[in-house]
Amino acid sequence: MILCAGLGTRLKPWTDKHPKALVPVGGVPMLRRVVERLAGQGFDEVTVNVHHFADQIKEYIKSGSLPVSDVAVSEETEQLLETGGGILYAEALLSKDKRPFLVHNVDILSNADLKGLYEEHMNRGGLITLLVSDRNSDRKLVFDKDLVLKGWLNLKTGQKRPEALHIYPEDIILAFSGIYVMSPDVFAIMRKYGFKGAFPIMDFFLSGIPGLKICGVRQDGLDIIDIGKPDTLHRANLMV
Repeated sequence: MILCAGLGTRLKPWTDKHPKALVPVGGVPMLRRVVERLAGQGFDEVTVNVHHFADQIKEYIKSGSLPVSDVAVSEETEQLLETGGGILYAEALLSKDKRPFLVHNVDILSNADLKGLYEEHMNRGGLITLLVSDRNSDRKLVFDKDLVLKGWLNLKTGQKRPEALHIYPEDIILAFSGIYVMSPDVFAIMRKYGFKGAFPIMDFFLSGIPGLKICGVRQDGLDIIDIGKPDTLHRANLMV
């Protein structure tokens, strides 16, 4: 699933008339760049959620500009559901074959081994596997020595989630990439614990639900850029 429904407020004025998913990097819309990356590593079924300028994204998909033919659209035109709500809303599309699915933010440009991340998820047996890195970020995830998620930390303010989070010397603090793999079993867990409507996926990750095992995966040589801000978008255009 490629998350494309966001308003892209950090990319104004482009997003006053266009969806963030179609912002060009090196002359190529980000949606196409992400799909090319996925297709090149064996992913041939894509679900895209839409809200902001949804018709532009749907027309782009219909134009045949994407390198995969199986593209489903999850319509969020009535209400923007945020990352977690958008995934839950697309349950029927994502769980039809009962296999784990990869989630990728449309504003992430990287050299990630997406196939390797998927395989790592299958091997480790957790419900969710997050691609993480040492990149600079004020907001970090805290893992134990086995790279099992414990919580979240804001390095600037000292805020922690959960508030009682204790960080030990052996814990590992890493940045989230916006790329992860989820088992379809998460949908039943979301419903059981009251997740519905619009909610950030990070709220689910940090909910502390018993048995919700979330693992982290680091990849050597990972280079990742969030193009969701004008300065990083400019840097991405210089790189490609």
